[in-house]
Parts: sequence; C-alpha cells; structure tokens
Amino acid sequence: MKINIYYGGRGLLDDPTLYVLNKMEDVLSELRVTVERFNIFEHKNDIYTLPHTFKDADGIILATTVEWLGIGGYMQQFLDACWLYGDKDLMSSLYMQPIVMSTTYGEREGAVTLENAWVILGGQPCSGLCGYVEDLVTFELNQEYTLIIEKKAEDLYRSISQKIKVLPSSNQAIKQTVLRTQSMDLTPQESEQLSKYVSDDTYVKKQKEDIEELASMFKGILGKGNEEEELYIKEFKSHFTPVEGFQASYLFMIEGRKQPLFLNVMEDELECYYGNKENIGVYAKLSPDVMESIIKGRMTFQRAFMTGTMTAKGNFKTLRMLDTVFDFG
Repeated sequence: MKINIYYGGRGLLDDPTLYVLNKMEDVLSELRVTVERFNIFEHKNDIYTLPHTFKDADGIILATTVEWLGIGGYMQQFLDACWLYGDKDLMSSLYMQPIVMSTTYGEREGAVTLENAWVILGGQPCSGLCGYVEDLVTFELNQEYTLIIEKKAEDLYRSISQKIKVLPSSNQAIKQTVLRTQSMDLTPQESEQLSKYVSDDTYVKKQKEDIEELASMFKGILGKGNEEEELYIKEFKSHFTPVEGFQASYLFMIEGRKQPLFLNVMEDELECYYGNKENIGVYAKLSPDVMESIIKGRMTFQRAFMTGTMTAKGNFKTLRMLDTVFDFG
C-alpha cells in the first residue's frame, strides 16, 4: 500500500500540521505502508503536474494549516490543478483524508472545504482530523492528542485496505447538474502533457517569442480582393488527406477577417470557403500568424491548441483529427 501526502502549508518550524504529519507517517510506516510526502511550496513552479503523482497511490492525505483565512493559496492551486488536469477516473478510486490544523479560527471549515473539493472531483473521502493549536509545545506533550492522531492514521489504513464504501453525496449531483466544467475532453496522456506545458515557464516564453517572430515574418502577407477570398483555401485542399468513414465540420474565426473559414469533410470530399454556418462540430479562433505557421508546417493544430494560441470549442475528438485530415508536416 502507498499513501501520498500533499502538504499545503508554508513549511514553518512551528507549524502544528507538520507535527501531525510526522506522527501519522510513523504509524503508517509501522503498518508497512509506503509514504511519500509532497511539500507543495517546494513545487510552486510545477504545481500543475502534481496530480499525475496519484498514479501509484492507493490513498492520499491533503494537509494544510489555517493561518488567517481558509486553506491557503498553495492547496487551492493544487486543487485547481486536480480539477483542470487530473485523471478523474483515477481519482474516483482514491481515498482522501483531510488534515487541517490552525493557529487561528477556521480549521473545521478548512477540513470541510477539502472534503467537499475531493467529493466533487469524484474521489472517496475519509474521516479527517482538524484542531486548533495555541501552543505547539503543549500540544506535542499531550498524550491524549497523540493517541487521537495515531488513531486517525489507523482509520485511513483501514479504510483503504478494506475499501470501505461511503454513501452518495449531494455534491456529486451538483457537479453533474450545475458544475459543468469547461475542461477539455482530453486523454490522461494529453492532460499530463498540457499540465507540463502550463508549468513550464521557459516553454511558454519560447512559444511567445516564436509567435512574435512569426508575426513579423508574415506581416503584410495577406492580400486584398480575390486573394483574400482564396486565402488558405488552396493550402487546405492540397494537404487534404481523406480518412475512411470520417465526417466533420470546422469553422475557423481568423482575426481581422470579416467571414470565418468553413471546412466540411465528407470522407474523401472537402468543401472549403468563407462564410457563416450553423451546427458546426468544432469552432476555432486564431490569428492569421498562427494559421500561417500551421499551414507552413511550423506548428500543428494540436500544439496551437495546447499552448493557447488557438482556442476551440465543440467536439475535442473531432478537433484532434485536424492534424490527421490536414497534414501540413
């Protein structure tokens, strides 16, 4: 069995949450549980990749400290990453125990926040631990408190080993009816790749530099009159690669152009012209410079979408087929 601990505090020496976690780690080690701790403040530059560390875990502990209001920015950012880039199928089988200690008011609210967040993510919540600590030395010397902490560690071990079920929660119903996420229909591998891109400041900076370079390179390339009416159409037709049984429609809204570019793929036939259409499979918006970089083979549609230089809505499986149907490589 393996349990991952995600600590969202600031790592201060007098943080009571760290004392609680150390005690729980001792108990879990005695139970032959492998424990790995992730201090989120040490991963602040790659928080969006942390949800992918769930892969080999049977359960997790979300631990934080209330110092003035709420669960803190690091933990909130981590939960955002779970919602945006985490594997929901994987999280649905993970047990989570919230640990929230406070040096001010609000530890119970913090624990409820973590539990609610995990339920909305689809995971399995376990009974957590929360408490107010006025003096850390007095807290550490209290044997009754130590027994409570050790008992919570045993409860987590028992919940995971026995796969204890929990009753349905209204939070799941809210997620299905109200919290309809704008998240993309990506595979776990694509989510992991996207989270790495988001966390990689160097990569994002490089993409911006590339876009600026392309902008200057292709500045003024757009013509007038008939040339504008035929812009990009020849390229799409010449790079069209039919896929048996595949049918889809795309509408590209290109900045600076009055009419969108409409593409209709019907197996081995392609319609391509400027004009508005309804009931489109994928709507995409991008700049002329990004479109130029794609048709010149400098960038794929998928990469443009991943880096945010092209936005899209609709069927994302259909979106992923763009680079297959139109091979500009």
